[in-house]
Amino acid sequence: MKISTKGRYGLRLMLDLALSYEKGLVSLRDVAARQEISEKYLEQIIMPLGRAGLVKSTRGAQGGYRLQLPPEEISVGDVLRVTEGSLTPVGCLDDTPCARKDQCVTYSVWGRVQEAITDVVDHITLQDLVEDYHRKNDPEEKASAAGQQG
Repeated sequence: MKISTKGRYGLRLMLDLALSYEKGLVSLRDVAARQEISEKYLEQIIMPLGRAGLVKSTRGAQGGYRLQLPPEEISVGDVLRVTEGSLTPVGCLDDTPCARKDQCVTYSVWGRVQEAITDVVDHITLQDLVEDYHRKNDPEEKASAAGQQG
């Protein structure tokens, strides 16, 4: 399974909004600058996230975007399903399974791969990513982590 730029950038967009969740609305222009992603491309990504109820927009001079739900209630899987569609590794696991399913030896392999992917993406929230971000980017956190390793 390969995640497209739409999925990767969508997750970066959502993390950026999660980092600003308590601060209020965020402009796409600011997200684009911080994330080094085209604002036009972010516009294409944010529309389906809004339709899915993950992002709320406010129009006007002071407008912008914010998460519709708290970061701890949005999983990586929620974002990827909106931006990527199905997360199944092969078509035979989709809604209309392959007619060979009962005889196919590899069907169970693909099912296990799908379970593993789902388990990972559905158990990591935007809040988890926010915490990881602070650990990796906050100088005090970095010093504390380095002291614990030594």
